[in-house]
Amino acid sequence: MSVGDEPGAGAAGPANDLGAAVPTAVPVSEPVSAGTLLTPGQVVLRREILDGRVWLSHPVRVVAHEPDLLAVYLAHDTRLSFGEGEFSWGPHGWSTVADRWRSPGVLQLQRPGEAYAVWAFRDPETDELSGWYVNFQDPYRITDEGVDTLDHELDLWIPADGGPYRWKDVEAFEERARTGGFTPEQAAAVRAEAAALAARIDRGDTWWTERWTHWRPAAQWTAPPPPA
Repeated sequence: MSVGDEPGAGAAGPANDLGAAVPTAVPVSEPVSAGTLLTPGQVVLRREILDGRVWLSHPVRVVAHEPDLLAVYLAHDTRLSFGEGEFSWGPHGWSTVADRWRSPGVLQLQRPGEAYAVWAFRDPETDELSGWYVNFQDPYRITDEGVDTLDHELDLWIPADGGPYRWKDVEAFEERARTGGFTPEQAAAVRAEAAALAARIDRGDTWWTERWTHWRPAAQWTAPPPPA
């Protein structure tokens, strides 16, 4: 999720085509062990790590943590914290937009070793599911602080009404790759992950819909303070 998808911005955007050669191999990380499972309801930090330092961090609540799934909830009005100093990608795009998550609360789903997360967005007026936002990012890593990852710019919007999915931020991703923000190998891996997921969706294989379409947060799950 990049600039233009900042908190409060519309989840769906203009359609784009993902045009690039697609390699067959995608680097993956090892699944977390049962001994490192987080506790449902626990508040942890979700951090984006760039240049070995925290670029963005904010608290989330753990919804479920299983050997093959991590689900967390980012509540409306959650405070965002941004890393200080110079970064190779410059300041985080949200740092000049807002210091809080302005969109409705969002459920974030990710499976170990996969370089994307699926975010469930609901209409703020009707509370009905409006769509699934696929955020391509580093496979998550469980740390003492919580969960670490890094956004890869590229995104995919899947409307809940069954309409065709739409690529987002392709130009931003390709510009990042062109200017050295990704190595050629890293850029190729992102494209491969995106192509593999698109093929899965085309086959009707959306692992997240059956269990999570009707999920709602507990009423008391408002914006949490950072964990102690």
